[in-house]
Amino acid sequence: MQFADEFLIQWKKYFSSLLPPNTKVLLAVSGGMDSVVMADLFHTTKIPAVIAHANFHLRGEESNRDEQFVEALAAFYHLKFIVCEFDTALYAKENKLSIQEAARILRYKWFSELLAGNKEDETLSLIATAHHANDSIETMLINFFRGTGIAGLHGILPVHEKIIRPLIFWKQEKLKLYAIENNISWVDDSSNESDKYTRNYFRHQLIPSIQKVFPDAEENLLGNISRFSEIETIYNEAIQAKKNKLLKQNGEEWILHIAALKKSKALSSILWEILKDFNFTASQVSEAIKLLDSNYGAHISSSSHRLIKHRNKLIIAPLQSKLLQNIFIEKGEEKLTTPAGSFYFKIKDAQDFNIPKSAKEAALDLSKIKFPLVLRSRKPGDYFYPLGMKKKKKVARFLIDQKLTLIEKEKCMVLENAEKHILWIVGLRIDDRFKITDQTKEILLITVK
Repeated sequence: MQFADEFLIQWKKYFSSLLPPNTKVLLAVSGGMDSVVMADLFHTTKIPAVIAHANFHLRGEESNRDEQFVEALAAFYHLKFIVCEFDTALYAKENKLSIQEAARILRYKWFSELLAGNKEDETLSLIATAHHANDSIETMLINFFRGTGIAGLHGILPVHEKIIRPLIFWKQEKLKLYAIENNISWVDDSSNESDKYTRNYFRHQLIPSIQKVFPDAEENLLGNISRFSEIETIYNEAIQAKKNKLLKQNGEEWILHIAALKKSKALSSILWEILKDFNFTASQVSEAIKLLDSNYGAHISSSSHRLIKHRNKLIIAPLQSKLLQNIFIEKGEEKLTTPAGSFYFKIKDAQDFNIPKSAKEAALDLSKIKFPLVLRSRKPGDYFYPLGMKKKKKVARFLIDQKLTLIEKEKCMVLENAEKHILWIVGLRIDDRFKITDQTKEILLITVK
């Protein structure tokens, strides 16, 4: 069977249903052998396509040579040619990235922009890269040594969102044989010979060394990739079932009951699969396990969340970016919108007024209040006289008695008057000094939503 026929069979099996009518595939063509073979296969099988080339300007005149070659290739196939030039070294420096990572980010960002900026006469719906089976083997081994877990062992997937890899089913030697048999020319990237790049080291040093001991290593690894992909499917189904059972959402927080966690088999794996969604690292899993038997309030942090021990639970909560700044409220204001919610102010006649039953409302004696009021986050040393008490109490102690979580304490706001007397621990308790009495004539009713 001709290789083009094999290609078309795999195309129809995996990719054709992803290509809507009257749309084209954006071919990422560097000028190297793999991407040129891909372009030729698309031309031969008459799959509608456009050729795109990224010039990263990392190899001087060689980079410009590649661009010119790909432009000529597109003309030869009568395909539209799109090119973008990048100052990759500057981007890498400004963003503190490796050259490889910077080039990858720039390329895929550009591809995404091309798909998003479709015109009616040139609708692009998929991005095709020329990754092949050897690339998948290298990726699987790199991920294995990096410790990415089972998700990294499936190698490079044929389809990932809008990106397809139509050559992923064949090793590079077959692509090269096709190129030679069909007199296809390509250009070589001199950087591919340097072992300073991780992938090149695996390609030139590690894998050939393994093959000296295990000659069939590549075929065996490809078989493993297929099996790992199926195992991952089963694994993900089991993990999702565990997540549904163990992880419960409460607003912007997530709750894990410690007793249920401790009964779980494969605790490290389950915790890792839960915590990675909140930007925790694999190395923090052991710290998370220690939290199960830690003291109340112990916690660890990721770049975006904290995992906190609270009584018999672990709570995953967003990091608080900053405390609420002082917000001043003048007499007569009726509504105030803050990041913490909306506040409504009404002045009521005390006659026939019913005391609010909701903690979201505070009814205060207006005659005892001096404006402007200040809404702020609590701070160390705050105290007030809780309703029904004649002695002052520190706000921190009051919150402990309310059995609030660490995050709930951090979100706690206080409303104070111009004399810096706390009127209300918002949503919890008013100060006894400002309560309504038989002598009250006007009431300030405050509602928070």
